[in-house]
Amino acid sequence: MNLTTILIIYLIIINMAAFFIFGVDKRRAIKNRWRIAESTLFLLALIGGSIGAEAGMYVFHHKTRHLRFVIGIPLIFILQIVIVFFIRKYI
Repeated sequence: MNLTTILIIYLIIINMAAFFIFGVDKRRAIKNRWRIAESTLFLLALIGGSIGAEAGMYVFHHKTRHLRFVIGIPLIFILQIVIVFFIRKYI
């Protein structure tokens, strides 16, 4: 496998994980159980799962009233796009 294929597989897995974890955290919130730390949710977005995190927020209606998530997750995605653009152009 080449690097591009590995990166695509990684991004698919991390986005699916982020989506799933947002769903798990929402279910735990409803049941008043132990929750996943917000820092973990943001970390999943930062390491490549921003699309899955955004999708999970709106599919599960989770963290959509928290401004830091409503603004933060899309900003992480934009930052990732800028980084990819920079890498493709200059490296």
